[in-house]
Amino acid sequence: MAKTRMALELGMGTSLRKGDYTRAAVRAVQDALWRNSISFAEAFGFEKSDMLIDVQIGVQKPEAVDGDAVKAVLPYGNGGVRIVRGGLDIPKPDGDGVTILANAAIIISFDMERRTDTPGAGMEDKAVSA
Repeated sequence: MAKTRMALELGMGTSLRKGDYTRAAVRAVQDALWRNSISFAEAFGFEKSDMLIDVQIGVQKPEAVDGDAVKAVLPYGNGGVRIVRGGLDIPKPDGDGVTILANAAIIISFDMERRTDTPGAGMEDKAVSA
């Protein structure tokens, strides 16, 4: 496999009141993904389902994150989720719990050996008359 990295997207998510590490992680992935529109698949002759997506989540309590819930956020592609110690737990002023901050790094790659078309195939300008 000639796995080639095409993009790195970064995001941050929080759980302000409920102390939910999974929710903070999901929000971090959404933050990274929802503000981008990547068209690499079409440009290189792939289907969107051919994307190889590696997600890394950083939170203070990695064992408290449901990796399957995080992976379910990915709209397409073949994903893997790795949860590591990172992020922040910020104590609340009243001492009743923490605000959780999760960080997400999403790497999008393709197996370039599987490319079926030449880059940009079918992307020629077409004249449109009014």
